[in-house]
Amino acid sequence: MGIFTVELGVGHPAGGDLAPVDAVVDTGAAHSMLPESLLTRMSIPPLERQEFIIADGSAVNYGFGIARFGLDNRERPCPVIFGPEGNYLLGASALEIFNLVVDPAGGQLLPARLLRLGWGGAI
Repeated sequence: MGIFTVELGVGHPAGGDLAPVDAVVDTGAAHSMLPESLLTRMSIPPLERQEFIIADGSAVNYGFGIARFGLDNRERPCPVIFGPEGNYLLGASALEIFNLVVDPAGGQLLPARLLRLGWGGAI
């Protein structure tokens, strides 16, 4: 799958303005990651610290909390990892919350129109 970015609005979960950032869509990441400095400037506190395994297999300890994301002309609270500078990743949990799927050929996000629900039977 090709790598592509989307414009993501980021803000405090309680409301206010959203700051635009360009985030790499990373379906291999469970959660989104944004720089801790950005989230701190927005007064978004980590709810806890957790250990995460990153792509190279090493363990890291980062803050974990909730931010408000704006995507596809909608806003939703989403889990976010408080990462190092330069890390702007949109992960799978945010895509699920927004009910979006990745179009790898077109390098874009699309609404998930048909979902297989329940035990796996046809819709």
